[in-house]
Formats: sequence, C-alpha cells, structure tokens
Amino acid sequence: MNARPASLRSRRRISALCAAALVALAVALPTASAAAADDSTDVNWTVRTESNDFGSDRTNYGYTIDPGGTVTDGIVVANHGQEPVDLKVYAADGFTSDDGALSLVVAGEESKAVGAWITPGQETLTLGPGETASIPFTVSIPDNATPGDYAGGIVTSLTVPDAQTGVNVDRRLGIRVNLRVGGDLAPALAVENLSVSWNGGLNPFAGGDATVTYTLHNTGNAAISADPASTVGGVFGLLAVDAPDADAAPELLPGESVTQTVVVPNVPPLFALLASTTVTPVVTDAAGSRSPIAEVSASAVGLAVPWTLLVIVALIAVALVLVLRRRGRNKAEAQQREDARVSEAVAQALEEERAKSTVGAAD
Repeated sequence: MNARPASLRSRRRISALCAAALVALAVALPTASAAAADDSTDVNWTVRTESNDFGSDRTNYGYTIDPGGTVTDGIVVANHGQEPVDLKVYAADGFTSDDGALSLVVAGEESKAVGAWITPGQETLTLGPGETASIPFTVSIPDNATPGDYAGGIVTSLTVPDAQTGVNVDRRLGIRVNLRVGGDLAPALAVENLSVSWNGGLNPFAGGDATVTYTLHNTGNAAISADPASTVGGVFGLLAVDAPDADAAPELLPGESVTQTVVVPNVPPLFALLASTTVTPVVTDAAGSRSPIAEVSASAVGLAVPWTLLVIVALIAVALVLVLRRRGRNKAEAQQREDARVSEAVAQALEEERAKSTVGAAD
C-alpha cells in the first residue's frame, strides 16, 4: 500500500456533507478534558493512552516506524455514566480542518493510511457504569509505504438516534496518532497563486487597503508549519508597507494546502503594486524539536489606480482640449476676417487706380 492524505479541500467537502450526523471529535486531550469536551451531547465516557513502555500520561500517540514494522499499544476507555455504553472502536485518517486542528474522516469513509494501518484488538466494546477497559491495537506499516509524516486517530464511537432530525448522531472521542514512516525525509513548502488587489476610497490622495492572497502547499513528505510575512509597495520597493503580523499557518500534512489572506492598510495609490510573501517553513523532528528550513517566497503585481484622480485629470484634459480647440477656431475666424478685410481694401485701391487712369486718358 502506498498512501498519502487526500487534499485539504476535498476533506473539507466530505466533512461538510456529513456534519449533520457528526458531533465534534475530541482529539489529543487528557481524560478530564476529553470527557468535558461536549457536555451537551451526553458523552459519559473518557479515553486516555495506556501506560506502558511508550510512557505514561501521554496526550497522544507518536511513533516512528520503518516500512514493514509493527508496534502494539493500547487505549483505555472508562464509562463514567449511569448506563451501559456500547462503543465502536476503530482508527481513522486525519486531516487539517479550517481552524487548523486535526480532524478525522467520518465513520464509514475509507481510510488509506493511519486508519488502515491500525487494527484494534476488538471492534466493539460494552462498558457497564463505572467500568474501565484497556483495548490493545497494532500499528502495521506496509512494506511499500511512502516515507514521511501521517496523522490520524484511534476512535471510540457511540451512535444514537436524534429524534429531532431523524438521523443517527455519531458521538466520538479519540486520541491523535502522529506517525512517521521511516525513510528519506524531504520537507518542502510552496507559495502558490499569490495575488494582490487594492481598494482605494473616493479621496484620490488617500491610501487604501491592499489584500494579499496566497496558498501554502505542503509539497514534501513531512508535516510542516510556517511563519509568513508579506510586503506591498511600488515598483523597485517604492513606499513599501509591511503587512501586519499574520497568524502562523496551521501545520499541514503532506499534500495539504491552505489559503491565507492578509490585509495591508494605508497603501498609497502607486498605480502598480508589487506584493511579496516570504515564508519560513518549520519542521518537527522525531524528538519533537522544531527547526526552520530554507525560506520560500513568491511575488505578484497588481493595480493601485486612483480612479477618482484619473477621472478628474481626464475631465481637466477634456476641458483643456475644448479650450484650445475654441481658441484655434477663434484665431482661424479672426484670420479669415482679416484676410477678407485686406482683400477688400486691395480691391478698393485697385478700383480707385483704374478710375484715375480712366479720367487721365479722357483729358
């Protein structure tokens, strides 16, 4: 099996379609917090990691396993309610949600990585009031699994009918699983589809808001987060303005992408805008240390045209042309009148000369 997480956008569409039958998943939380994650849904059981050679009081599971390798671990489930609970136990692939947290694919959707590689010791569990049980599970990595980072969860689920909506509600508690398949790690992040737009007001001499939009795409095989910084200015960096500090991008699993938008206020109308975004990718190693890798950047050109000013300039230009044309017509008409006057005077002088010549000849 050679699997990678599906794109973030497609996962979001799937989650939206199934939202009516799904209550929020509590992932990677201590037992008390998990139990209190959604009191309104009557979730009366808790989950926690089993204490064993991997450690105690873990808030999630983390493994580095080579292709073909296998590890065994366990999840502890406790019923704190007054009634028995019949739970399903299964594993599911994870993806990064809109709020940057890990979400798991809904029950019934096929998992291709973590959810397919984890096998619980039992698929169902019945717990009486006050009972606790430890469920073992095995993580088995296929021989041809692609090296890199994966995420998912081990889930306990209670399905109950909702009388108001007429659908079954899947109430889930789970614990996150961070998995790194051994092999060459090649972290990489790309800044794609960067664009900039400018929205100036009616005041032709005031600045406006420049909106920079770009997509961060994890093109490597390691989970990666990023610290972005954007700048907007004129050509050659004229009157450059730094964007306000942006929120750190959520950690992206391999293949995932997220679109970021940042608004830069008070950008002057420079006619042509040059926007650039520089991102410092950050990778977490197997020991949990975060290390930056080489920066990546992208740039784009947009317009920052003060249309009100251009209209005013255009009106002034039209008025100036009309004035100059009127002056030209007046000058031409005056010249025509002068030419006519001169012609008339010349004709009159010639007539007088002819009259004098005629009188002289008669004498």
